[in-house]
Amino acid sequence: MSALFRLCTGCRPLALLLLGLLPAWAASEPQPGLLPYSATYRATLEKGIPFKGSATRTLARQEDGSWLYAFKVESFIADINESSRLNWISGHAQPSVYRYELGGLMIPDRQRDINFNWASRHANGDYEGRDVDVDFPRGALDPLSYQLQLQQDVRNGEQEMHYKVVGKNRVEVSTFAVLGDETLEGSFGSVDTVKVEKVRDPDNKRKTLMWFAPDWNYLLVRLIQIEPDGTRYEIHIEKATVNGESIQIPPKS
Repeated sequence: MSALFRLCTGCRPLALLLLGLLPAWAASEPQPGLLPYSATYRATLEKGIPFKGSATRTLARQEDGSWLYAFKVESFIADINESSRLNWISGHAQPSVYRYELGGLMIPDRQRDINFNWASRHANGDYEGRDVDVDFPRGALDPLSYQLQLQQDVRNGEQEMHYKVVGKNRVEVSTFAVLGDETLEGSFGSVDTVKVEKVRDPDNKRKTLMWFAPDWNYLLVRLIQIEPDGTRYEIHIEKATVNGESIQIPPKS
């Protein structure tokens, strides 16, 4: 898992606060591949004393043809810098280097580094002071690149998605399912969305829901996660720039 979910309760709960997102293009037009973008969200946490923070996700093409997918969080609790350098091959992310840094006043500093060797299908690195030395299967992803893959797969009409994610010296499977269509009302106005849920074991009380907007090329517009203790995490889109052009988010009527 990624970033914001790790701010509290073992730094896990905010990880999906910002899933991979691509910008707004008319759904009726031919679907583009990856495009460079920058998107900003406001994040809220309700646990005792509520807090507000901001998060930015960017996708940038590199000189060698690879992509740098980056996530940055700034709040009074902690700052996070997370990135995945990857190649985009036939509609699939292939990560090469994953980096994660967490620092703040209320939690200990953490650092994670994973390097992928696709010739041998072996990953190595350091995960918070512990060695990463694990073989991975075809199609494996890192804790950030799978979020970009999820957005793309929802856009492509997939109904259930399974991702093999290399993390703490092991490969874990994360599953997501499309629940259906839903119209959201918010500061962005009224927008039709596809609602997606992270699938967990029946006895797992954590709940994660995401809303992607087809008219905006399946941009993530909202995410909610509820922890077993009732803590609620939520993000909402504020602004985004795609391929150098600002996305026009209509005001609420």
